[in-house]
Amino acid sequence: MPLALTLPPPLQVGDRLTVIAPSGPLQEKQRFQAGLELWQQQGYQLKVDERIYDQWGYLAGKDGDRRAQLLDALQDPDCRGILCVRGGYGTTRLLEPWIKDLPWQQHPKWLIGFSDITGLFWSQFYQGVGGGIHAPLLTTLAQEPLWSRERLWSAVRGEPLAPLQGQGWGGGRKQGILLPGNLTVATHLLGTPLQPPVEGVILAWEDVAEMPYRVDRMLTQWRMSGLLSQVQGIALGRFSQCEPPEGRPSLTVTEVLGDRLSDLGIPIISELPFGHDGENGALPVGAAVRLDGERGRLEFI
Repeated sequence: MPLALTLPPPLQVGDRLTVIAPSGPLQEKQRFQAGLELWQQQGYQLKVDERIYDQWGYLAGKDGDRRAQLLDALQDPDCRGILCVRGGYGTTRLLEPWIKDLPWQQHPKWLIGFSDITGLFWSQFYQGVGGGIHAPLLTTLAQEPLWSRERLWSAVRGEPLAPLQGQGWGGGRKQGILLPGNLTVATHLLGTPLQPPVEGVILAWEDVAEMPYRVDRMLTQWRMSGLLSQVQGIALGRFSQCEPPEGRPSLTVTEVLGDRLSDLGIPIISELPFGHDGENGALPVGAAVRLDGERGRLEFI
């Protein structure tokens, strides 16, 4: 596992950031515009790729066009970071032809987003490159509280981040390298050439609109893969819209998480303020962190 990731330089006022749509089509145009304005108010120049307005079914355009957006941004010497419009689905389709050849190493840049953007974060991490920030998308940024927005600005400027507080499950304290992402997207990378090494990693997971039995299925796959025996700890964010269907017998998603994870003998924290449908505190991919399962704190070292 790369203990020291290659990082882009901290952002400075006046830096240019490129806006791309690697996943689903833009629908929330007012929220998108509000997100652009918040980044501009911080003093950054934004280059909006006109292809972000394309649509092909549930995707923001054909794979080749979305792939070209990403590659153009990576190869632009004046681009210091990449802002993602929204999540949805589609980043793993972009990775299929590149696998190990996506040029993160040659062009390290900040990459901001979450949810489906997990596919791009984990492909960066696989190559030993940092700069991914699991944080609000352009279509969700304006709904964030002030502390969350300021946390994002601090993250891209390379400033220290405050701890996040959740509910500790015990398991002691461990240090590791933070690897955040959406549980569903991360699970679908298992067994592929882009499955990142997780030895010494602290996983941070969130998800949305997955019924409890589906969360159970994914966590069971992680258990059967043997990978959870290699990680230092697990930080759980929000699992929103994951209520069981009415009138059918089911565990709750909280019960599923407890049943599938609490016997691992590692620090685990739940109810951290990140994920869909609520506060989404920025989590830098590859950050050195300490997970305190007794006090329920995720600390940045």
